[in-house]
Amino acid sequence: MPHPMLFPTIRCRDTRALIDFLVTAFGFREHFSVPDRDGIVHAEIRWLGGGGVMLGDVALGDADHMALPTGPISVFAVTDDPDGLHDRATAAGASIVRGLRDEDYGGRGFTATDPEGNFWSFATWHGD
Repeated sequence: MPHPMLFPTIRCRDTRALIDFLVTAFGFREHFSVPDRDGIVHAEIRWLGGGGVMLGDVALGDADHMALPTGPISVFAVTDDPDGLHDRATAAGASIVRGLRDEDYGGRGFTATDPEGNFWSFATWHGD
């Protein structure tokens, strides 16, 4: 997978727990994390279809980032198997806020939230 060139960033109350959830529920892959005795300073997860997300604990980090508001954010990811991913997310306890459906523009997908209230939309639509 090529190195991503754009990273949404999430400031988390519990980065470790959120990474574990995103890996289990949605199939992200943990790329690396920089732990501190008080949590995770910086982490990166990768989407198997390309792209990545940076995460870090709210209580840690530099002053400029500390001034940013916390989520929720909304992320859209392309998947070739929205039905299978929907089943995986449901089994992992994700809260489905918009069920599987076919869209007029040709995509099929759903939206779920993670334990920190961020919105994750997954669909077959590639932005054509």
